[in-house]
Amino acid sequence: MPPAVQSEEAIQRLPTLHDFFSPGGILAKSSLAFEQRPGQYLMARTIEQAFADRRHLIVEAGTGTGKTLAYLLPALRRARENNQRIIISTGTKNLQEQLYFKDIPFLESLLGPLRVCYMKGRANYVCKHKLFALRDNPLLHGLDEISHFHSILNWEKKTATGDRAEIADLPESSALWHKLDARSEVCLGQSCPDWEQCYITSMRRKAMESEIVIVNHHLFFADLNIKQQAAGAPDAGILPEAAAVIFDEAHELEDVASQYFGIALSNARFDELARDTEMLLRAKKVSTAAIESATNSLRERSRMFFGSLPVGPSHLGRLEFIDRQDFLEARGDAYIAASNALQRLESELDHLRDVDEAPGLRKRAADIRNHLKFLLESTDPNTVFWIERRATSGLRTTARNNRGPSTLSPLTQIGTPTDVSSRPERSGVERPAFDPPQSFSTHLQATPIDVSQLLADTLFATYPSVILTSATLTVAGPNAEPSFDHLTKRLGVPFPKTLVVPSLFDYPRQALLYLPATMPEPRHPDFLPQATEKIRRVLEITRGRAFCLFTSHAQMRELHDRLLSQLPYPLLMQGSAPRHVLLQQFRETPNAVLFGTSSFWQGIDVQGEQLSCVIIDKLPFAVPSDPIMRARTEAIAAAGGNAFNDLQVPQAVIALKQGFGRLIRSLSDRGVLMLLDPRIRTTRYGKTFLESLPPYRRTDDIAEVERFFET
Repeated sequence: MPPAVQSEEAIQRLPTLHDFFSPGGILAKSSLAFEQRPGQYLMARTIEQAFADRRHLIVEAGTGTGKTLAYLLPALRRARENNQRIIISTGTKNLQEQLYFKDIPFLESLLGPLRVCYMKGRANYVCKHKLFALRDNPLLHGLDEISHFHSILNWEKKTATGDRAEIADLPESSALWHKLDARSEVCLGQSCPDWEQCYITSMRRKAMESEIVIVNHHLFFADLNIKQQAAGAPDAGILPEAAAVIFDEAHELEDVASQYFGIALSNARFDELARDTEMLLRAKKVSTAAIESATNSLRERSRMFFGSLPVGPSHLGRLEFIDRQDFLEARGDAYIAASNALQRLESELDHLRDVDEAPGLRKRAADIRNHLKFLLESTDPNTVFWIERRATSGLRTTARNNRGPSTLSPLTQIGTPTDVSSRPERSGVERPAFDPPQSFSTHLQATPIDVSQLLADTLFATYPSVILTSATLTVAGPNAEPSFDHLTKRLGVPFPKTLVVPSLFDYPRQALLYLPATMPEPRHPDFLPQATEKIRRVLEITRGRAFCLFTSHAQMRELHDRLLSQLPYPLLMQGSAPRHVLLQQFRETPNAVLFGTSSFWQGIDVQGEQLSCVIIDKLPFAVPSDPIMRARTEAIAAAGGNAFNDLQVPQAVIALKQGFGRLIRSLSDRGVLMLLDPRIRTTRYGKTFLESLPPYRRTDDIAEVERFFET
């Protein structure tokens, strides 16, 4: 459905791309410091043509291209001139907020009012119905929950959006918010007495009237999955129809799509169903002794079931759940008991008459039961089944300090590739003699091994034009030219048009890539001592002002501790404070050094001399023993491919480009990059990494690093 039509007088015609981007044009006359960017104009024209031709397009736009304006104006023009709607999806909420709160107001100052909507996932918004139910029948635990509840209740009387981001004093870890958010499981839809005043309803209305809807990848794929399961039902999902989608930070799509096309079930989901059933029905004074007995039984049976699941060498982390048949033979009674407890609750809820909440709660119980059945009994060959245990908020720091490298996900830990034949034995169904501590939450997961066909059917066949863009999408091909083959194959993009827009930066002048000549292999016992010495020497030259990025938490902590007494600079480490606090401390602390893992490899923009060096310990290969990575490598090998060359190397190349990309963020930035892993020079695949990187000047001489900072 197109956006609401306005009168001709109300519609302002938008300028052509030439009038906007050309020297002496609208952008040049704006308050923005204008630089002629041929690549930006080329990208904008190519996107506009892709819309016109109803083609899919992939654009690698080097840092400094100005890609947000390059896709915003063509999207606005297409939407307005054809009375259509276009969705823009970003990899992070930070970029989403930058688009809506910075880039769109800037464009409005040049172009006049724009019909743009900003949408986040339902869990970011408060549910009036749940809030009022809790007010009337408070089930609160502890002084913190009571304090948070009064803050939320007072804020709700004033907010126009219902977005929790407006409550500055509500901690991210607040357990109360999960009792009050607007997730769809408890939504009563149009039968809700608060439907007209609902913040989700209001957000949907605004989206229906908008030409551009700005979302993030997590919301987009959660919505796409809901629509797929609902087989196109008109009220399914939250996002409106659109003529095209633009994905910024498109290098993240496979991981996000895999997450939302899979199934996840945790002990918390059982507990939340029991809690919401009691809270909503007690508030209406319609709860019965039979229902209360059923919810108590559900809690008990779910604890027994999740406690019976296999445990790996470490309490925390992932392990593949391959022997599900053996588990059912040995522990099937716990599974059946949990399933029966859900069915019993469904039956008791079915006895309630004229209670608006009952159908939604009953559907939740049925959905959990069906998901449980799939997770334990499905034989889908394109699905990998696995278990993950995570520390709850109270013990996360302790758990982080005790966690070994093997417990991290491929998105959290990146390490050394190994031959599949040499990996450790897979975990069986035998359980250790102890129960995992109750401070751990347990998640049972099913993830698609290959999402290419799913995306081809649900995304690329649904939208006439899908635009994928990022600064890191290509990997050097056999002829050393940038290739999109890895991306198109993994995402299932049919016959895309492609474009590479080189960065505006002068990398040979602005950046020096230092590859120390004498480093041992990462597994050699001398690697850590020599890495310590090389990092210390470079940080003395740069006077701190650096990111040290690592492929594992253990390596990060070890190097941090070794250097703490050797350097006179403030050393900040991931885990000591929230990510945004650490970044703010880094920006404000002269000569600071920040030690981080994967969450600091991308999505961070620190310009100027404060960041003059980026150091990376090892080539960022995903952990081959991770259940998802292992399943994907086996699938590629079974199809006759080479998983190392076809999957592991391209993924690591893109991750390395992201990590090094933190350094040069403007035309005036200068700095040194250091990679301590000698395999980039000594192995055949190392050539692929070097040919995929920007044209940095390279050296193995520390004296040249010194001279770089003397000029």
